[in-house]
Parts: sequence; C-alpha cells; structure tokens
Amino acid sequence: MNTQNSRLRERYRFLDFLYYTSLLAVPFFTAFYAIYNLSAAWLGVYVVVCLICVALIYRHYCSHCPHYTREGKTTQCVFFWGVPKFFQRRPGSLGFLDKSIAFAAPAVVIIFPLYWLFQQPGLLVIYILSLLVFFATIRRNECRRCIFFDCPVNKVPDELKSQL
Repeated sequence: MNTQNSRLRERYRFLDFLYYTSLLAVPFFTAFYAIYNLSAAWLGVYVVVCLICVALIYRHYCSHCPHYTREGKTTQCVFFWGVPKFFQRRPGSLGFLDKSIAFAAPAVVIIFPLYWLFQQPGLLVIYILSLLVFFATIRRNECRRCIFFDCPVNKVPDELKSQL
C-alpha cells in the first residue's frame, strides 16, 4: 500500500472539495444539458429532485459521519464545504432507513436523466464514463482511508482503524 493510502483521512482541504466537485460536475452538467435539449420543464423537475435527494442524504447519512459530528457549525468534507449543520448530529451506525436513503437517493439522481440521455447517445457515453471515473476515484482514494467506519461501503483495513 502506498504512503498516501496508508493514512486515515481525518480532515479535508478546500482543494479536495473542489477536486471532487469538479469530477461530479461532468455527469451532472451532461444530464442537465441532455434534459434541457428536450425539455426545460423536465430540467426544472430534475433540479428539484436533486435538491430533495441531497437534503435527504445530508440528513440521513451525513449527520452520522465524523466530518459532520465534529466541532464547528459547518461541514467540511469532499461533498459539502461550508454547508451549515442544519440537522442534529447523530454519531454512530446508520439505521435501516438511513442506509436505504444513502443508496436510493443517489440512485434516483443517476437514473432519472437516463430517458433523455438514451435519446442522445454521445451524451450518454460521457455521462456513464464520467460517473465511472467519479466512483472509481472515490473508491480508490477515499473509501480505503475514510474515518466513517460505519459507512456500508467503507473499505478501511482493520489495522488502519486502530490509528484513530
């Protein structure tokens, strides 16, 4: 294991947030563009769906995460930077509802634009490839060093967990 991936990721920098936001912007803007090409009204619906799903994730998943439950009034992680901690901190394991929302909400956001993307194959290819790069990068660089040990996709080796 290389040195970068042999340490737990206890804190993030603003540049980490910018990096992952930039990676995630490609599939999102591809989806926005594909939907808008065929229907501005459906783009509005998709934006509302995305906002609702993000709020659900923030409430049910993030409120358990050590990056959320630590000191401070705002979140500082790779997905949310400077967002106020609106919800009560809930350290510890995720319940069934929390896990369900953690998987279902992103699935809705990813699946929703497929109807419009299938009608524009070039955009569909960009969408799929950019999502694959995003998920592979998160899996490779974050899941193996994440301090949220109760996350269902955490892949930190047991010997690293004792570092915290």
